[in-house]
Amino acid sequence: MRAVVRNDKNRAFGRARLGLAVLAVATITSGCAQEGGDGARPAAGQQPLDAPPARALDSYATKLRAAHAARVAAARRWGLRKVPLTAPAPPAQKPRITTRKGFEVDGHREFDLPPVFTTVPTKDKVVFLTIDDGAEKDPEFLRMTRELRIPYTAFLSDYLVKEDYAYFGKMQAQGAALNNHTLHHPYLPALSYARQKREICGMQDVIEERYGKRPVLFRPPFGNYDRATLHAAKACGIRYVPLWNEEVFVDRWEYREWDRALHPGDIVLSHFRGREHWKGAMPDMIRRFLNKVTAEGYAVGRLEDYL
Repeated sequence: MRAVVRNDKNRAFGRARLGLAVLAVATITSGCAQEGGDGARPAAGQQPLDAPPARALDSYATKLRAAHAARVAAARRWGLRKVPLTAPAPPAQKPRITTRKGFEVDGHREFDLPPVFTTVPTKDKVVFLTIDDGAEKDPEFLRMTRELRIPYTAFLSDYLVKEDYAYFGKMQAQGAALNNHTLHHPYLPALSYARQKREICGMQDVIEERYGKRPVLFRPPFGNYDRATLHAAKACGIRYVPLWNEEVFVDRWEYREWDRALHPGDIVLSHFRGREHWKGAMPDMIRRFLNKVTAEGYAVGRLEDYL
């Protein structure tokens, strides 16, 4: 009898051990199912729903909302009618830039001279703001373009810039590209090739020395050039000669085209000018510029991103 009881106890103990083993397996299986969904750990590259990439997306969305809110506040602060539109991402494949018909010089293609153009070929509804010379050095202009995140390209002349090189250094630090507008802003076609080259290459040297980068964009003063100008520009390392299709002032717009309208890829000209020359300050010009382009559904792109 005792033997029978002892055997029953052994059998009961064995069943209990088996039950615990089954429970342990079930627990492990359940844990694996939570990790991989099929009883295995996630495959390489597979992430649970609460993995860091999801949190990174949330963080990115939060930053986007904050940036938009800041831009809305800036637009209100600077008296804009609407919030400026955000430019599309730069094109992965840059458009082919050619000289505008009627703007060629003799031997333009033969000597592979820099293209002269007023519009960038693109379907993006963007325009490009370019500002010439460097006479006015308004800190409010820097503040306004920084707060609104408006890109622009500067074409500088040394006889004006040298009054305050640091001002344009701040401009560069904010993301503006500093390019060549000659040393002394002369009417270039009246000069010999050698003198034109000194004007262009000399400004290349100044910008490289002061701002650390040799430009590849050049705008001739007044938009005037001849074959010697483009040969000299090429010899100085210039690759593009952008002119403009519209010009904006504090009180008006002027147009090159007969339709007096903006077009995708148009280059817009303005100048570093203040109340001494205009009926207003540079922020007034930026306000007029942004109110028009935004109302017509255009964003402001960065010219260098399309070249």
